[in-house]
Amino acid sequence: MRIGELAAAVGVTTRTVRHYHHLGLLPEPERLSNGYREYTLRHAVVLARIRRLTELGLGLGEVRDVLADEAGKDLAEVLTELDADLARQEAEIRERRRRLRTLLEAGELPAEGPVSPQLAGLLAALPADGSPMAAKDREILALVDAGAPPEERERLLSALRGALEDPDAVARARQAYALLDALADASPDDPRVERAARALADCVPGDLLTDRQPPADSGFLRALYADFAPAQAQVVRRTLKILTGEGT
Repeated sequence: MRIGELAAAVGVTTRTVRHYHHLGLLPEPERLSNGYREYTLRHAVVLARIRRLTELGLGLGEVRDVLADEAGKDLAEVLTELDADLARQEAEIRERRRRLRTLLEAGELPAEGPVSPQLAGLLAALPADGSPMAAKDREILALVDAGAPPEERERLLSALRGALEDPDAVARARQAYALLDALADASPDDPRVERAARALADCVPGDLLTDRQPPADSGFLRALYADFAPAQAQVVRRTLKILTGEGT
């Protein structure tokens, strides 16, 4: 058989056959005197086996293990590993679909995009009222929701949920947002900065902070400050000092 006939017999392309030659999966016959390669039935049997194994989901490295006598892995062992891997993928897919159903059944998605059901409930309770600072706050919460370890995320969201159950806390948050919004075009030494920092600190639940706060020169805090107007960034710096006991 010529390479085209071999490929057609097994249902693959000639490019695939050459690729398997290149990887050493399929032996390459010597050229005849006329320059063509003559493939045997054995080549077709091996090529068909490679195709069946790849259709089961094996990678080409795993196929090589199955085909090589010295690999130390028989077909049953490789297929058992593949089955376990597929089971893990199925579990992950089921969990992703569960989360998608939860989001879809919740109705309108928040502007911040798909977030966890826990954060979605928190955002619904968080005052917004068209405040630009409230919108930034929601974006930061969505960032925490995506990037924080599960235990830390749950601790933070639980602390915020508890605070927002208090109507007075919601009113204080609205006041802090208004004070921060008013500083959008102010200078960092504006006398209103201190009042806004005190108001913002008064909104932070006592159990929200831990001893593992990022250092003042951390890249995350630098990026956070850069996202605010100068006076607003100064409010956040001053608030952190108040909360950590560095300010009075």
